[in-house]
Amino acid sequence: MDQPKENSPLSKHNERLALLLWFRLSRFYNQSIRRSNKHLKKWGLSAAQFDVLVQVGTYQPLTQNELASKLFVTKGNITQVLRRMEDLGWVQRKQDWKKKVISLTDAGNSLFKEVVPNQEHFQASQFQGLKKEEQKQLLELLKKLQLQNKEEEKLQ
Repeated sequence: MDQPKENSPLSKHNERLALLLWFRLSRFYNQSIRRSNKHLKKWGLSAAQFDVLVQVGTYQPLTQNELASKLFVTKGNITQVLRRMEDLGWVQRKQDWKKKVISLTDAGNSLFKEVVPNQEHFQASQFQGLKKEEQKQLLELLKKLQLQNKEEEKLQ
């Protein structure tokens, strides 16, 4: 059997490069989450709680299923986070017939207004090592990869 050519998608060289890209992206993401968690500790929040705070604060009221969909997790995965945030007085869940509807409390709304702009600035600062054009290029490349993966998911 013939070996794949150097520029074919399956060549050893291209496979190795793709793996290096995946590892680098994964390491950056994990580093970013660690830094975000450290930054969010000022407000007693984890990155997961921040994600919930942003989604609920932006789209409230919403159901637990809608929230899970926006966060790309299962309804069961966010139950514990919601319970903790409810105990802290940031969110409230109300039964509306067969659905649980989630919204922020007054304390949650205040937290949202304070922490979201700070965290957005912090997250954006993680890309200051790239010029504006490089940031745009990275964004386009990541979009392209995301679309490719989405198409491949459909075929599976």
